Amino acid sequence: MTGDPIGTLGLIAGNGRFPFLLLEAARAQGLRVVVAAIKEEADPEMDERARLDDGVSVHWMSLGELSRLIEMFQREGVTRAVMAGQVKHKQIFSSIRPDWRLAKLLLNLRTRNTDMLLGAVAKVLEDEGITLMSSTAFLEPMLAPEGVLTQRAPDEDERGDIEYGLRVARGVAGFDLGQTVVIAAGACVAVEAMEGTDATIARAGMLLRSQDAASTLQRRLTVVKVAKPQQDMRFDVPVVGVPTVEAMRSAGATCLCVEAGRTLAFDREAMVAAADAAGIAIVGMV
Repeated sequence: MTGDPIGTLGLIAGNGRFPFLLLEAARAQGLRVVVAAIKEEADPEMDERARLDDGVSVHWMSLGELSRLIEMFQREGVTRAVMAGQVKHKQIFSSIRPDWRLAKLLLNLRTRNTDMLLGAVAKVLEDEGITLMSSTAFLEPMLAPEGVLTQRAPDEDERGDIEYGLRVARGVAGFDLGQTVVIAAGACVAVEAMEGTDATIARAGMLLRSQDAASTLQRRLTVVKVAKPQQDMRFDVPVVGVPTVEAMRSAGATCLCVEAGRTLAFDREAMVAAADAAGIAIVGMV
């Protein structure tokens, strides 16, 4: 990265802390960062971050403004860009007002899943001289390692739910439907779709609480999150962090399994500390 004669990185910023972490990593390498902050998602704090650093500029735009994004990046001399931060799937497919370029792209999609759409956007950017890089390019140390991360390891029942959950999650992820499943006593309680991981966990908790006291399901949930079989690391990389643990604690979940080497674990020390305090086991598996 540091050998780039241009020294400028474009950052398409969604919600959460991911954009800020990537921004700091890029600035630590001496890159000037031009942020395309998505109005519907990005944190207004991005403006304050730019105010404190002459090497950061922020341009706010709506999700559907693909032409404006390209024109802005070209004007700023951006030839490499990354996507960082969640853009809710329901925003992508129901809330945007596409400009002519994005509307044309949407009309030509065979299927309207996230990979197909973002892959098409990446192709349009490439045609305009802007290469979309892996979103983990600056954050590889944050990828979850293999093994038990917490003080407590999964118990026998949780290990059984992990084994089953991995099979289900990988099958679901292969269809680009979601990357998270929630398991209880060998039964799949919830599968992620457009709502996102935390909402899926919350829904699983509600479903379990609604069960009759005589239900055969244990009142414990295991959350399994994986990458897609052909995961494009340029976008939609699995992410967990303190909010994931908080969602699990509220739902009554006791175990989290993530795919090692392909899941970003933000604020790992704080996440593990929160899990330990809640008695939640976290494990990375390949």
